[in-house]
Amino acid sequence: MVNVLEKSKTISLDKSETKNLGMEEKKKLGVSETRGKKMKHSYNVKDAENALVMKLKDGEVVIEMFPDAAPNHVARIKELVRQGFYNGLKFHRVIEGFMAQTGCPLGTGTGGSGKKLKAEFNKIPHKRGIVSMARAMNPDSADSQFFICYADCPHLDGQYTVWGQVVSGMEFVDKIKKGGGYNGIVYEPDEIISIDVIADL
Repeated sequence: MVNVLEKSKTISLDKSETKNLGMEEKKKLGVSETRGKKMKHSYNVKDAENALVMKLKDGEVVIEMFPDAAPNHVARIKELVRQGFYNGLKFHRVIEGFMAQTGCPLGTGTGGSGKKLKAEFNKIPHKRGIVSMARAMNPDSADSQFFICYADCPHLDGQYTVWGQVVSGMEFVDKIKKGGGYNGIVYEPDEIISIDVIADL
């Protein structure tokens, strides 16, 4: 549960002060009574324990996860989210009409959390709004990086682990700054302000 503060006790913090805070630290900050009520009731999801809210510069994106299709990936994503791992990370590779990729702590596409995941390829198609795990050539090389599809991408089906789907806020994903050239590397990229498991709010 969140710590609801009286109006007179609420304060404003700069983004840089909250950028790398984990779940426990963010809980200690508290929220206003109005915000606390909104957080509890505004997310219409099937299973709050397996749903995320990702805050971007333009708004909030709600992702429902697929624990039945990719149980190990979902468990690891939630673990990293609860550690505050993704807060402040960049969308380093974004290709118009294809996908937006994030989750690299180095901001280059070469980093990760240090724990590789065995592939859980499934039959869920890569369509607009699908969230899937990035990887290198080795099928079992996924770590912390993931991408959100801007359009249907059937050529990715069965080759990358789908673990979630955007159910609201896709219009904010559309506004993520795009990269240039074939590889979609972004100059001065947008970032994830924060991600939370909805059950933790």
